[in-house]
Parts: sequence; structure tokens; C-alpha cells
Amino acid sequence: MFDAAPLLRDVFGFDDFRPGQEEIVDAVTAGENVLAIMPTGGGKSLCYQLPALLRDGVTVVISPLIALMRDQVRALQEAGVEAGALTSGNTPEETDAVWEALEAGRLKLLYMAPERLAAGSALGMLRRINVGLIAVDEAHCVSQWGHDFRPDYLRIGELRRALGVPLAAFTATADAETQDEIVEKLFDGMAPRKFLRGFDRPNIHLAFAAKDSPRKQILDFADARRGQSGIVYCGTRNKTEVLAQALREQGHSACHYHGGMEAEDRRIVETRFAREDGLIVVATVAFGMGIDKPDIRWVAHADLPKSIEAYYQEIGRAGRDGGPAETLTLFGPDDIRLRRSQIDEGLAPPERRAADHARLNALLGLAEALHCRRQTLLGYFGEEAQPCGKCDLCDSPPELFDGTTPVRMALSAILRTEEWFGAGHLIDILLGNDTDKIRARRHDELPTYGIGKDWSRPQWQAIFRQMMGHDLVRPDPERHGALRMTEAAKPILKGEAQITLRKDTLRKATRRPAVKMMVSEEDAPLLSALKAKRRALAEAARVPAYVIFPDRTLIEMAEKRPMTLDEMARIGGVGAKKLDRYGDTFLEVIAGEAQALHPARRKLAGREQGDIYDRLLEVQAQLARGPDGIDKPLSCSAAQLAKVAQMRPGDERALEQILGDRRAERFAAAFLDVLRAAG
Repeated sequence: MFDAAPLLRDVFGFDDFRPGQEEIVDAVTAGENVLAIMPTGGGKSLCYQLPALLRDGVTVVISPLIALMRDQVRALQEAGVEAGALTSGNTPEETDAVWEALEAGRLKLLYMAPERLAAGSALGMLRRINVGLIAVDEAHCVSQWGHDFRPDYLRIGELRRALGVPLAAFTATADAETQDEIVEKLFDGMAPRKFLRGFDRPNIHLAFAAKDSPRKQILDFADARRGQSGIVYCGTRNKTEVLAQALREQGHSACHYHGGMEAEDRRIVETRFAREDGLIVVATVAFGMGIDKPDIRWVAHADLPKSIEAYYQEIGRAGRDGGPAETLTLFGPDDIRLRRSQIDEGLAPPERRAADHARLNALLGLAEALHCRRQTLLGYFGEEAQPCGKCDLCDSPPELFDGTTPVRMALSAILRTEEWFGAGHLIDILLGNDTDKIRARRHDELPTYGIGKDWSRPQWQAIFRQMMGHDLVRPDPERHGALRMTEAAKPILKGEAQITLRKDTLRKATRRPAVKMMVSEEDAPLLSALKAKRRALAEAARVPAYVIFPDRTLIEMAEKRPMTLDEMARIGGVGAKKLDRYGDTFLEVIAGEAQALHPARRKLAGREQGDIYDRLLEVQAQLARGPDGIDKPLSCSAAQLAKVAQMRPGDERALEQILGDRRAERFAAAFLDVLRAAG
């Protein structure tokens, strides 16, 4: 049996293990395959570093971030451990020192980025150096549909098989689905010994707030924590720069960070953040994974994160030293629309988009929670908890009200419109607004028309947002974001159950100038789906997206929703060639299926001759068995009908030249009536 206590004390300086560490260290040291899910700050790195010193051979650590690898290598070397990293950030001298230690058999831990596994020489090198263990940090990156997917993580399972050594995988972020994916991709589906050490970070205070002058909200939050290191996450690169400048103007030490910066500029920010006290980094999610700074005292989200997993990992960068830390997450309807459109415009298959919408719904449920946020957060990860006393809802319980009546009104509107519409159109119905869409669909005749005038549009938006948060309604990706009821909604609609909502979010919902959008809220999901299809076609053809169709054409499609090729042909920017090439494809997005037309009829799409062709076809069907319905069946070919529609012969003799004697005898008179009516 290995005795880890002396090394724990002498090398790492700890008298005792943190909760849950010891049994993981024992399992990894004994050569078992291990999957360990531990909260950020729970001491994951020790669980493979200590076994590396107890086992024979080299432990290869696959890690996704160069900065993290360099920090860990420096810390190990300071502790007297022979460790090195082979990364693109190495100096020639550093690389030479790693190879020298490997050749001499001294190196105990070798850190590598997953991308290095793509090199053909990597496997041969690893076979030569006597690898005894593979450790995978941030193992959730193997999840192809996760928020931190790294394609080269998919090579790790193959590496494990080739070397024939045990593998220990570690992550702080993995729901049940992601855990299954890790087992499948890294362990070939052979269940490793699993350690679930809980997701609770009791030292982190959780708080959400609806956006209300969001820049001021972030500045006020930072000002109350002046002099403390913090991170502000933003949804766009431009916002990081603007907000960092605003913080500097308020006297804070702040800098921005995003993927569009030069590599050297990013390294400078990383170095400053690691070394300076009180620095605030305003960043996109390009900054963060693997941050090893222990004393980050706060994390703020200026925009809603992508998912509950992303939120959990990003706030987990605060308080890694176990000391108190605080978080604030801002959210608003524009965030929700953006996240919905990002999912809908992605290239993932429908079942994955549905799962991503469900994950976003879980995050909205956390944002709109009625009681302790930590209970809601941990419940998502399958853990039960008591009220924490360390979140904004425990600090100041929100004022609640019986929302059964407005929710039933909303559900009734959804049901009576057959679950085909989004919140924008449904709110217009409830408010009794007189819009073109309402008149065109005769929705002003519905019993629910105008019954919700006691609430304003912003208040109805807050009600619908809370309904999504409670998972009473979900956007249907196959219906371009139309809201569909879940099973949980039906008892409320039937009057068998009640629902409690937050009153504070309704009280704060005031009218603000609307954000300028390309299309109405009702048409936005369809526009997103049309853009996704355009993007896929453009990538396949390796051309810019506007070459397929420009934005204005897609906007017109989203607003007019053509259901036939004739209607599609009347959309600006859809010429004959593009109608033939793309018409069916975009009709499938709008209508759910393409229109089956004979090639001769397709050529007439969008033209007056097409309408004449259709009328001729109707008349032909009526006379197929003669005027009395007792004659032998007779019909014209599609080409003949198209020729009649295009040439418009003026008498029976001219028609006879096109149709022949028998067909002219049966159809000529009726066809001439159609042609005269068409003018």
C-alpha cells in the first residue's frame, strides 16, 4: 500500500487531504481508471500530481490551456518535482530541458496540449518515454456539444488504448449527459471508477438581476469591491473594450481580453492578472478555462451565459482559495433572444438544438428562481441542498404573487393558436392589439383577444420569461421558436394547479425604447433558421453567405413566409436560377416540406403563366371523363399545359395545333374560357 502522507506534507505542504481527495488519490495510484467530478477549488490537480510521484514512469497530463500548464509546472518545480511542458509557448531552452529530463528518466510529469496529439510523431515519442498514467484535466472538453469542446480531446481514448495505461479524468462541470459522453469517448464505454464530490461551492455568494441600466449595474458592483481582483464576462468583443474603458474612467485597474486580440497582447493580460492585485479583466469566455489565480474575489456576467454549465464553471473561477467570493449575473429579454438564435442558427442536429434550449431553460429557471438559488443550481446537477443563506434570494426573499390567472390566459392563447406562435404575437393577442398578422389570421376573433389588458407588454414579457423559467413552455425549434406547452402546464390550464410568480420582476418591467431589430420578435426565430440554412449552404459551397441570398431577401422571407414556389419567386432577390437551386430548400425551412411540382410547372413559378397553368389543370381534372363524367379518361401532358399557358392561343384551331384533335375536342372550349378570363 502506498503511503501518500509524507509526500503530501513534504512536497505539497499540506497536513491533511481536502474532503474527497484521499480516496481519489488511492484509486489513481493503484492504477484504476477514474472519472472524478470535483468542484473548482476542490484540489483536482493534487489528485493526479501526487499519484504521479508514487507510481513508476511518466504521468502525461492533457490540459487545454498553456497558461495553466506553465503555472502548474512552475509550482511543481518550485516544490522540487521534475515536471515539464511541451507547448507552443516554450522557449527553445525550456524544450531542450524537457527532452533532457525525459532522456535521463528524471521527468515525472509531462504536460501537453490536446492539439499536440494530432502530430504523427506524438504517439511514438510517448511510447519511448515509459508512460505509466494519463491524466486528463477539464475532461468535459471531450463533449462534442459542450460549451468548451476541443476536437483533439477525441484522440485521448485512442492514446489510452495504444499505450495500455490507466487514465484518470477530472472536471468540475459535467451533468449526467456529459458524464456519459466522457465514459464513451475516453474509456470506450467501460465504466471507470467514478467519484462525484459535489458541486457546491458554499463560499460563493450567488446573485442575479434583471438588466436595468446594465453598465451602471456592473460599475456599481465593481465599485463596492474596489481593489479586489474580479472578472466581468461579456457577450461580445466590443463590449469588453467599452466596459473596461468605463471601469478605468471610474478609477479601477482594468483591461479587456478577447479572442480577436494578438496572442502577445493576450499573454500580457494573463500575466498581469496572475501577478497584480486588484486587477479587473473584462473578457469574453475566451478568458478563463484553467485560471489558477486563487484570490479572485468576484465574477460578474454583463450578459447571460450560454448554459447553466457555462455559468457554473465561470463563477467557479472566484474564491478558489476557499475565501468568500461574490457573483452577479445580469439578464434580459435581448439576452434570451440572442442565446435562442445562437442555438437555432447553429449547425447541430434538431435533437441537440432541443437539448441546448432545455439547458438554456434551466439557466432561466435559475435566473427566475423563487427560493434559494443554490438549491436550484445544485438540483440541476442532481444534488439536494438546504437553503444556503448565501444568495440574494436568501438575503432578501422576493415578493411573490399568485400568477395562475395570467399564466392561464397565456396558455389559453398558446392553445387556441395551435402552438404555432412566439411570445410577441401571443402578447399582441392578449393585449388586443390591431396588427396585420392578427387580422390576417383572424386572431381578433379568439376568446383570448384583449383579455390581458391589465398587464403591460413589458410585464407580459416578464410573465412569459418566468413561464419559460418554470418550464411551462418551451420554444419548438421545428416551429422556429413557437412556444409549446409542456406536461407541467396542462394542470394549470385545466384549473387543477396553481403557479406562483415573482412580483418584483413585473414591478420593474417598465417601457423602454425598443432595441432596433432586423425583424419583429415574432419573425426573429424564423430569420435565425433561414440564416442557419444559408450558412450551411455557403460553407458547403465555400462562398460568402450573401452569395446565396442577402439579408434583405431572408428578412422578406421571414416576414412574408412564402408557402409555395410561386410565392417564393415573388420575394425580392429570388431569381429564376436561385429559385430552381434553393427554392425547395428554403421552403422546407419555412413550411416544413418542399412543394412537389412538375419541372414544366416549376419554370413558370412566380409568373402569371403559372396561375394560368394551375387553372388549366383544375379545368382538365373536371373534364377528365368528359362533361358527363362517363367518357374514357383523357388528359394533357404537363408540357402541353405549360405551352398553352405561355402561348395563350386565341382560338380552337390554335389550341388544336398544341393539344391534338382528341384533346382539343374535349378541352378547347374550357381552356379558352380560362385564357380569356386571364386577359
